[in-house]
Amino acid sequence: MPRLLLVEDEPGLVLTLTDRLTSEGFEVESATDGESGFKLALSNQFDILILDVMLPKKNGFDIIRDLRQRGIETPVLMLTARGQVVDKVVGLKLGADDYLTKPFDMMELMVRLEVLLRRRSYVPPASGDTYQFGELELNFKKGSILKSGKPVELTAQEFRLLKYLVEHPGQVISRDELLTEVWGIDASLTTRTVDVHMSWLRQKLEENPKFPARIVTVHGLGYRWEGAGK
Repeated sequence: MPRLLLVEDEPGLVLTLTDRLTSEGFEVESATDGESGFKLALSNQFDILILDVMLPKKNGFDIIRDLRQRGIETPVLMLTARGQVVDKVVGLKLGADDYLTKPFDMMELMVRLEVLLRRRSYVPPASGDTYQFGELELNFKKGSILKSGKPVELTAQEFRLLKYLVEHPGQVISRDELLTEVWGIDASLTTRTVDVHMSWLRQKLEENPKFPARIVTVHGLGYRWEGAGK
């Protein structure tokens, strides 16, 4: 049973969400102000956190920033009533994993939580922060991508795509899964978008992009990262 911490100051929403989440199999604990929510989140005993932006005593932005600075990597879904792009961007840059704007559809909330929990369930190999693949040296924590010792400039989306591939070595990953996990479940994109980004990654990372050794196409199914030589 996944443990969820809800930090929200609207009593009606706390009650509604607690009832629904409990019925969906979550063990829910809640806090109605930022300070108490932050203290609970520091325990790192939760599988996921729903965090409102506008809270008394300590706002959601400060909470996510302070949690990440202390090494707490619990997935965070932020709730905002503002609907302003800048708030969403700030939250994501501070370390939030996803966001929803109030009012929101309960089914969409449940799907987003499912996606975040699925991401958390994958545990990468305990080999340190650096991945070595032949001439490629990747450090996702530092955001460092080197090819033959020289920095490779990636866009933010290319970086997220590469990270997802590398963290699932040898697995065939469909285009639909990549759209969901890398671009987001509400991305109004086509599978062609994935192919284009894969082509860009190959141009930047592969020794011979026409005959890729790392980012391999599995015809009719998707893509696979060849991790041999790590």
